Amino acid sequence: MKTELIIRSNSSDIDFALLKDGRLTALNNESNGNNFSVGDIFLAKIGKVLSGLNASFVNVGYPKDGFLHYHDLGAQLTSLNKFIKGVSTGKIKDYTLKNFKLENDIDKNGSIVNVLKTGQSSLVQIVKEPISTKGPRMSSEISIAGRYLVLVPFSNRVSVSQKIMDTDEKERLKRLIKSIKPKGFGVIIRTVAEGKKVAELDKDLQNSLERWVVMCKKIKDLKTQQTPIKVLSELNRASSILRDLFNDSFTSIVTNDEILFLEIKEYLQEIAPEKESIVKLYKSKVPMFEKFGIERQLKTSFGRTVSMSKGAYLVIEHTEALHVIDVNSGNRSNKASSQADTALEVNLIAATEIARQLQLRDMGGIIVVDFIDMHTAEHRQKLYDHLKAEMAFDRTKHKILPPSKFGLVQITRQRVRPELVIKTREPNPSGEGEVEAPIVIIDKIEAELDKLIILKEHKKIILNTHPFIAAYLKKGIPSIQQKWFAKYKKWIKILPRDAYQYLRFDFTDNSGKLLK
Repeated sequence: MKTELIIRSNSSDIDFALLKDGRLTALNNESNGNNFSVGDIFLAKIGKVLSGLNASFVNVGYPKDGFLHYHDLGAQLTSLNKFIKGVSTGKIKDYTLKNFKLENDIDKNGSIVNVLKTGQSSLVQIVKEPISTKGPRMSSEISIAGRYLVLVPFSNRVSVSQKIMDTDEKERLKRLIKSIKPKGFGVIIRTVAEGKKVAELDKDLQNSLERWVVMCKKIKDLKTQQTPIKVLSELNRASSILRDLFNDSFTSIVTNDEILFLEIKEYLQEIAPEKESIVKLYKSKVPMFEKFGIERQLKTSFGRTVSMSKGAYLVIEHTEALHVIDVNSGNRSNKASSQADTALEVNLIAATEIARQLQLRDMGGIIVVDFIDMHTAEHRQKLYDHLKAEMAFDRTKHKILPPSKFGLVQITRQRVRPELVIKTREPNPSGEGEVEAPIVIIDKIEAELDKLIILKEHKKIILNTHPFIAAYLKKGIPSIQQKWFAKYKKWIKILPRDAYQYLRFDFTDNSGKLLK
């Protein structure tokens, strides 16, 4: 698989587009004003402690206080608070924890009023960014993520990613990490550590340990009145994406920002020096997202309706409580298959697109998918297995339930950031209001054309459409009309119709009879 990372930078923010075989699969935005990202660590002030919720509000400097539940405190909260107090007062000068005596774990079924007090300072980490009217979700179980390992202070546990299936490899990694990990720190071994040598793992471990020490030095230099304050930032989004996603399939990393270009090259020198040459600085006058076909994919992927192959499409609705996705086959016939086979075929296509949409839009919470009814258990199982396989590449925690007898599939997906919403509708050039982007209309025309030529074998086809759309289809060399000729080996006549509304189009034969 060919993987490309396209990074577009401007004065206010940075957009990251991940392409797999040219298809947009992930889109992230990093704003210069976003100071509350997942992984950021704050020295915060404890606000109201609520015994009824067994939780506390936490002031981290965001307009809405963060939320810290008792179950997110971590077993070693007492050790953490004791260590931070010692660092702040200067009594603790060795930040490696090798001489630090751990306190007893807090009671896992205890009450928050017994361990936290309003007004005290505490070290917390963002696990869920602010969404809608809610502040960030916090945790006191601090962790520092590296490329291969996650460092967990005040723990001695070594655990391995469940995605590493080889038992011998798990044991090898555990044995290596136990031989190099510092006292007082636990380690979580990430999936990408599979097959790595001890030198690579140790280098990653030392980098995370160095970040911990830098954070402690910053806490030592703080004055009480400076809290709440961020004491350790997650890596910038470019580095964190590379850290979490980078693998041998990456063939190109392109950015239009010279500083980012140098930063990425430097980061790749550390984690994969043999891949440094794939980093390119974009200098063309053609806008980046247009050059790589991203702009077009944004227009066709973020609307309420998402077209798929063979005329099928999704309708995606958002409510306060959940997301609903409806699968539609479109008005088509499939003379080569039975109705049951057609339903299965459309559902499998839809499952692939749904897995992509969940990642692309970063949809979280409860998602209910209404697939086309399937009456055989074998087909329902085939769909379920296919959806799970497509979702296996999704790094966000999720769970999929088997299709119900009504054809409904329920998915839960962890929500850690606000959902990505991109406006795809544009002002109506021929009147008031808004209409779908022209690119979306062209895709619909092509889907209908596919059905007429491939499925129904009409010989003479005339496209009747608004003059604006007709001009767009004839524009350039090769024009879209010429590309159709190369694809179908048939010339599609385009007839501008002044009376047509912008979105209307019809296919007719020579006699003017509508083709369906």
